[in-house]
Amino acid sequence: MYSLILHLKRSTELQKLVFSAYSKPSFSSSATTKGQNFTVSTYLIESLGFTPKLAESISKKVSFNDKGINPDSVLSLFRSYGFTESQISTIITDYPKLLLLDAETSLAPKLKFLHSMKGASTSEFTEIVSTVPKLLGKRGDKTLSVYYDFVRDVIHKCQVLSHSSLAQGNLENKIRNVTALRELGVPQRSLFHLLVSRYQPVCGKERFQESLKKVVEKGFDPTTSKFVQALHVVYQLSDRTVEEKVDVYTRLGFSVEDVWDMFKKWPNSLKFSGKKVTQTFETLKKCGLLDEEVVALLKKNPQFLRVSEENIASSIETFLGLGFSKGEFAMMIKRYPVCIGFSAETVKKKTEFLVEEMDWSLEAVVSHPQVFSYSMEKRMVPRCNVIRALMSKGLLGSELPSVCSVLACTDKVFLGRYVRKHDDMGLVAELMAIFTRVHKVGLVQ
Repeated sequence: MYSLILHLKRSTELQKLVFSAYSKPSFSSSATTKGQNFTVSTYLIESLGFTPKLAESISKKVSFNDKGINPDSVLSLFRSYGFTESQISTIITDYPKLLLLDAETSLAPKLKFLHSMKGASTSEFTEIVSTVPKLLGKRGDKTLSVYYDFVRDVIHKCQVLSHSSLAQGNLENKIRNVTALRELGVPQRSLFHLLVSRYQPVCGKERFQESLKKVVEKGFDPTTSKFVQALHVVYQLSDRTVEEKVDVYTRLGFSVEDVWDMFKKWPNSLKFSGKKVTQTFETLKKCGLLDEEVVALLKKNPQFLRVSEENIASSIETFLGLGFSKGEFAMMIKRYPVCIGFSAETVKKKTEFLVEEMDWSLEAVVSHPQVFSYSMEKRMVPRCNVIRALMSKGLLGSELPSVCSVLACTDKVFLGRYVRKHDDMGLVAELMAIFTRVHKVGLVQ
């Protein structure tokens, strides 16, 4: 699996290739006869002391089919560099393709480069190479050097984090898994986050492979944080648990496809208990939303699953207390769901400013609930002061312009619409002074 993953990178065939990694041998080779498989198995048993089962497994991945193959020279080369028999066995188990290489022309130059250029002790050198032997498959000194340094850094990081108490098998799994993720394109900052995670999603082997396969099949981009989030979630959940969670959603009116679309948008959507999901669903209905409207809301914004029932109830109380009807509150939620997340203080302060000071109606606020996300100091107050100045001069007629035309546009559009369009340069200067003065005061504060 890892040999294939280490060649995936950012290929558009990522999903297809990783899927095939679980159903095909790691190394492609021409069809082999039973005799050839037996030869490989016998060699591994006699030369490295492998069990028949392990030897047979490896013999399915490589064959001594080509003339000129000399696996003895490969083993001798490793021994000459100080690798122990245990380390050599680990190397061949993880990367049996090395037995097919020409020891003198293909393998020796890489070992010589790494051992001489990196200045590591023999024990450190052999530990790094035996932990992730696939780095010997890299071509070019620069690439080889980059991967060697990365593996060394990860090993040191693991040892520091574990205070040297981490089991060797755990450490090797971590290095292999993290290196494979790096090859997929996962950023290094995310890799180290995985290393220190208390859930240890990169410690296992088979379970990690299965989890990674599932995440890749869902189409997550390895370069994004969602990929790591999804790996965390999938690693923690058994297939049965996932089925139970999907069943909760479908009973509430979601399709299975909806559930996985939500997972793609926000992987943590599968972490919540069935009780929590159901409670949030029922609480959102108290906002005045119908079942299908709640489904539509959560499909578009699955992050709302983390909002507590208390916060939703408090939001309802705040809006209704300011004079909004339940129907108007439901309309605002449908138009701009994040309204639920604003504090009572923010909602009250901005509503009172717009309705009491600017004389816009509650209906006007309902028509553009995005106003609750705008900055008072940087947007609302400067623009509204300009509007009030124009109204006092009789330059806007008797009716206020719409909330949207004043607050929803960019500064450039606003100034072009209400300030710079005037021919009177004195008026333009006065309005600009009002607009920028409040801006500066807000910045200072």
